Amino acid sequence: MARANAQGRPFAGVELGGTKCVCVLGHGPDAVIEQRTVPTTVPDETLPAILAILHEWQASHDFRALGIASFGPLELDRARTRFGQILATNKPDWPGTPVFRILTDPFDVPAGFDTDVNGAALAEIRWGCGGGLADFAYVTVGTGIGVGLIVHGRPTRGIGHSEIGHMRVPRLADDAAASACRYHDDCVEGLASGSALVGRLGGRALDTLTPDDRIWDPIVAALAAMCHGLVCTTGPLRIAIGGGMISGQPHLLERIETALVHSLSGYIELPRDGRYIVAPKLGGMAGPLGAIALADEASLQRSG
Repeated sequence: MARANAQGRPFAGVELGGTKCVCVLGHGPDAVIEQRTVPTTVPDETLPAILAILHEWQASHDFRALGIASFGPLELDRARTRFGQILATNKPDWPGTPVFRILTDPFDVPAGFDTDVNGAALAEIRWGCGGGLADFAYVTVGTGIGVGLIVHGRPTRGIGHSEIGHMRVPRLADDAAASACRYHDDCVEGLASGSALVGRLGGRALDTLTPDDRIWDPIVAALAAMCHGLVCTTGPLRIAIGGGMISGQPHLLERIETALVHSLSGYIELPRDGRYIVAPKLGGMAGPLGAIALADEASLQRSG
């Protein structure tokens, strides 16, 4: 696991999100030199704006490595011709965009590339609630649901990166709401994301919901089923769940953990060193700092 060096030339990082991109220059959470935001519109507008910031930072600070943490799905296999491209995303104009090549080719520095949630998971392990754990999961619940999954200190790979937000889970018996996912009628993202909540509201205002509102029941059930799957497969030592919807409804974390324990039925015992399902410590900075962590890792791999 790489260790950030708070001395010398800084790292540059870019978190490409679905609505905004965050560019950050620094060494870690206590050493951020500068941070800027670019709206995520179409590639021909967003990527040149990011490049302008990176060129400015290269001239002023001579950053030593660059990390790109992007929304996905992504091609992460460097042996494939599509490496660095965004794949079948729901965002118009972005499928097939070679974001890694566009953002890194102009700079003669080591460059790291991974999903935004994998980057955030690495940042939480380095500086946040992951506390140096080698097996950890970071879940973000917003417009969609993404999971950064770290196993034995590395993001999972195989045929692709983790797409646990599209794990299919059982619905509650009385849950007939339409899925928010155009691919699956019963995946976690379709049933429990912020987009799913908007569909479930049926015109009700979000601020009218109370913690005991029944609207949360199918959302808790879907997220607990996802956590059950995580526990029974890769067995993370802790699961952090954040994102816009969860940060606004912190009562859900305890409910999800209670439902998870009930679902496991004593078959698997969770760690007893505090809460198992926690809020991310880095909050909204987990993603941008994830890009810094990827840059640091790329720098160490080049020097090694």
